[in-house]
Amino acid sequence: MIVGLLALLAVAGCGGTTAEMTPRSPALSSFDLGHNVVIGTTAKKGPLSRDATAEEWVESLSSAIDAQIGRYDAGGLYHLGLSVDQFVLAAPGVPLVLSPKSILQVSVTVWDNAKGQKINKTPEQILVFESFSGGSLLGSGLTRSREEQMAGLSANAAMKIENWLIENAAWFAPLNDAE
Repeated sequence: MIVGLLALLAVAGCGGTTAEMTPRSPALSSFDLGHNVVIGTTAKKGPLSRDATAEEWVESLSSAIDAQIGRYDAGGLYHLGLSVDQFVLAAPGVPLVLSPKSILQVSVTVWDNAKGQKINKTPEQILVFESFSGGSLLGSGLTRSREEQMAGLSANAAMKIENWLIENAAWFAPLNDAE
């Protein structure tokens, strides 16, 4: 596992997503976020990472999910269950020699309220990296606080989860069938 996290750290700077909120998608026209349950007690801190508590991850991810996915309000009630699997919050390093990047892995399950069952039998694993910016070029451990790193990773996770839901829009009943 440590070798895997080190490999992820090595490629973390190769790409990323932006933490800007995306427009609501018509593909989720029948989606309405019910419960947004985040569990942080399973989180494993990776090597060279700053500390973060389970409660901090719950607050950060819950807020980001509510902001990004909670915007849908169409009547078909669905619930999200998230588990924080592992994270690395970049600590200050030596610029250009050791420029650590932050990463987050979560597992996501979608529940259909009307059917009272999981939609995806196996949790979807979502891996996100910190957003690329001029400040993160030198390593976000030097330019961003721990809280800023968590907020950025959480926003990126929420956006990636929304994109995954859009890719699987067939799971959600058409608006006229959801009532």
